[in-house]
Amino acid sequence: MKMEAGNVAMRWVVKIGSSSLTRGSNSQGLDVGLIDTWTEQIARLVESGSEVVLVSSGAIAEGCFRLGFSGIPTSMHELQAAAAVGQMGLIQAYERSFQRFGLGTALILLTHEDLSDRTRYLNARSTLRALLRLGVVPVINENDTVVTDEIRFGDNDTLGALVSNLIEADTLVLLTDQEGMHDKDPRKFPDAKLIQNAEASDPSLDAMAGRDTGAFGSGGMFTKLAAARTAARSGAVTIIADSSHPDVLIQISKGIAVGTRLVPGLKPLDARKRWIAGQLKSRGELRLDAGAVAALKNGGRSLLAVGVQSTSGKYVRGDMVLCLSPDGVLIAKGLINYTNGETQQMLGLSSEEIELSLDIVGEPELIHRDNLVLI
Repeated sequence: MKMEAGNVAMRWVVKIGSSSLTRGSNSQGLDVGLIDTWTEQIARLVESGSEVVLVSSGAIAEGCFRLGFSGIPTSMHELQAAAAVGQMGLIQAYERSFQRFGLGTALILLTHEDLSDRTRYLNARSTLRALLRLGVVPVINENDTVVTDEIRFGDNDTLGALVSNLIEADTLVLLTDQEGMHDKDPRKFPDAKLIQNAEASDPSLDAMAGRDTGAFGSGGMFTKLAAARTAARSGAVTIIADSSHPDVLIQISKGIAVGTRLVPGLKPLDARKRWIAGQLKSRGELRLDAGAVAALKNGGRSLLAVGVQSTSGKYVRGDMVLCLSPDGVLIAKGLINYTNGETQQMLGLSSEEIELSLDIVGEPELIHRDNLVLI
């Protein structure tokens, strides 16, 4: 159940990037002084009755420092080794710092595969909720020591957004080294204006978000906008703020305008559809005709094979696939009822034709509307 305190939500996910935790971009490791400032603010939030989940970067930077690397290694195995070594330093720093306030911590390492599997997704949610009830601050990071390109989140902004959906957070705070989102890159244009409030779904924001990252960062403003849109699916407000702003979390908790506030523009999805929408790794694509697009968007219908023009990818029953319009625009995601081979045989056929001409027995829909999320 969500809790409210005045105008400020009490269930938080706070994502802190590497640049807000380390001494610099030359593999100088964690700055324990900076970490102490974050834990103090989070402790104050918890003391006031809030529940806080921390999504923290910094492990790879700390690992590179401990291993004597001059920068991020190019070898995947060395990168994973740095992550493994750095996780030790990161959680040690957080545990020591939170203990000053009598708060326990828990380290949770996730991969996309953990959240793609429905059972593991529900287990992760139950564990996080139990930790929050017990007054523990969960520290979450991507499990870089085992992750591959096929199952990685890509950045901790995305991970923070998916965790927000997971625990139905009210507020996602993405801390960065910029004041917030601007109408153009403030590093190149001195007259750039801060966007203080907007709907996360506003398409005009896309042109304002860039893709630049720092030396140890994997996300820029573009990924933060995408994360805000993901978090909005569960009704969470996203705040993008400068980590160097004094007492930034406390300021936000008091309702003071800090950074950029992106609010949901749509009705929150139910839990199952949030899970489907959060699946970033599709296994295939379906190209629909105009009639099928209209039936999905305007009629709330299930997807039938008769409205599908082509398919690509290798998928099995229950995999997530993308539904594209005739001109290739993504309109929906869904869990498909058939394999790619079976779907190929069914393309353009009505349910009656499938039943008469094909030796395929199953649901009449390629994707049932209960397993379909419009984008």
